[in-house]
Amino acid sequence: MADTLTPEERSERMSRIRSRDTSPELLVRRFLHAAGFRYRLHVRDLPGRPDIVLPKYKAVVLVNGCFWHAHHCQKGRVPGTRSEFWANKFQKNRKRDRANRRLLREAGWSVITLWECSLSKRRVDKELDRLAQKILAAPGK
Repeated sequence: MADTLTPEERSERMSRIRSRDTSPELLVRRFLHAAGFRYRLHVRDLPGRPDIVLPKYKAVVLVNGCFWHAHHCQKGRVPGTRSEFWANKFQKNRKRDRANRRLLREAGWSVITLWECSLSKRRVDKELDRLAQKILAAPGK
């Protein structure tokens, strides 16, 4: 399907997409806080500035958007327009994500990745319970 927006309009819309305080991230943060977990946000001292950092458990939670991190689901598909640009961008994003996860693990952090699609209404409760179990099982406590 062809893009119905001009390049300028598309650029404007894309520039408004933020990497912090996304709906999936806020959902996870509300759950963690209600469950009694205390955390820090976007810690600059850590590789990749993880979304959620739980120092007590030596764990980080990455809440990844399926599109931007090229997840293997319906939302993570390469757009039909400018597909070469997007394929290169996604490749760089995934390479950066792998490097950041490796650096975090080497520093002793337990890395937990949640995907936007796994937080759908149908699956969210099970996924968040699984998240709490993974945090409690992290070696840092």
